[in-house]
Amino acid sequence: MDNSPPGSDDLSNVPSPLTQSPWSSHMNLNIDGDGGGDGSDFCPNVLLGSLVREEGHIYSLAAVGDLLYTGSDSKNIRVWKNHREFSGFKSNSGLVKAIIISNDKIFTGHQDGKVRVWKISSKDPTVHKRVGTLPTLKDVVKNSIKPSNYISETRKNGFNGLWLKHFDAISCLGISEDGAYLYSASWDKTFKVWRISDFKCLESIVAHEDAVNALVAGFDGLVFTGSADGSVKVWRRELQGKGTKHFFSQTLLKQECAITALAVNPPEATIVYCGSSDGLVNFWERNTQILHGGVLRGHKLAVLCLVSVGSLVFSGSADMGICVWRRSGIEHTCLSQLSGHTGPVKCLAVEEDPNPMAGTGGKSWTLYSGSLDKSVKMWRVSEQAPPLGWSGSSKRPTSTLTVAPTFSSQGNRISEAKS
Repeated sequence: MDNSPPGSDDLSNVPSPLTQSPWSSHMNLNIDGDGGGDGSDFCPNVLLGSLVREEGHIYSLAAVGDLLYTGSDSKNIRVWKNHREFSGFKSNSGLVKAIIISNDKIFTGHQDGKVRVWKISSKDPTVHKRVGTLPTLKDVVKNSIKPSNYISETRKNGFNGLWLKHFDAISCLGISEDGAYLYSASWDKTFKVWRISDFKCLESIVAHEDAVNALVAGFDGLVFTGSADGSVKVWRRELQGKGTKHFFSQTLLKQECAITALAVNPPEATIVYCGSSDGLVNFWERNTQILHGGVLRGHKLAVLCLVSVGSLVFSGSADMGICVWRRSGIEHTCLSQLSGHTGPVKCLAVEEDPNPMAGTGGKSWTLYSGSLDKSVKMWRVSEQAPPLGWSGSSKRPTSTLTVAPTFSSQGNRISEAKS
């Protein structure tokens, strides 16, 4: 298996067959081009447009239905609908590092080490109300009474702190496969387990020797963590009474380069993907054991984010590109590299397109990419897209629209970027 994408043809004249999308229903763009009707130049992986609100770098994304949540280094979480700002809500801490949605709750992880919980108002869908902060004040007061609940190795200044508090920024959030537990990982080297039904902290696990950069819940009660110490570890969850207990299971990888992203393939969660600061994506397959399956080589700089859906895997990088991989068994083919950001791609989110493009066959998806260039870009991607430009040259395949609109927070088109 050769996972190294060796090159591409000139795609400057490739037509972009954009028709309908939940994010482009109000566009009136002539982007069909003059390509022939034989389909030989058909490229269903295209840029739909950009969302821009000049208030900081984009650090986190979450998509559900036709709503997109964006977190930045401001105190605001923005909600977008049909490429227009639909609503927003403000936290008490800047740098929204992570956003994850579970049923009717939106969880946000912050630079101050806290997790905040939000719900949409039943009276007004544009209003989000904060319904909790983790750890809860009740749990903090209850645990502060016993000296045994304090741990000594927390901050550099040496004071003791409660075990259920994070003492550095939250790096990521995860939800267990049954939806019962929330995981929060932190630069304080730990991850914590919260019961979603009552927001109670059940466990705090010192997982690594350096910051925990990534966490994902997988199959059979397993949890995967990746760290700046260069390791990927597997933890096994077991129920004990009304609580949980996580046990160390194995180390999948130990290297010099920091682990920066983790993902599993839903809904089966049979493959684990790991991105690292050397630009590589390692993956493991679950059979009777978890075995190393190979390495995906598509980036020149650090892989900062990963997401998988259907048969596709997306990797975003500090090289400002997004690689689109299609999986068949354990074989992976690079379909294209999406380019258009002018800063590192920090986060990705994906939702199934309710209006698949005619002629593509199979499912198509809307991919959202957030960047340190302060924008969010929207892409249409298809599972049936052909591999682009595998001619053996050193260039990698790219895919952009001839004309892609940029929208302000009011949904107004403010520019049209040409590829």
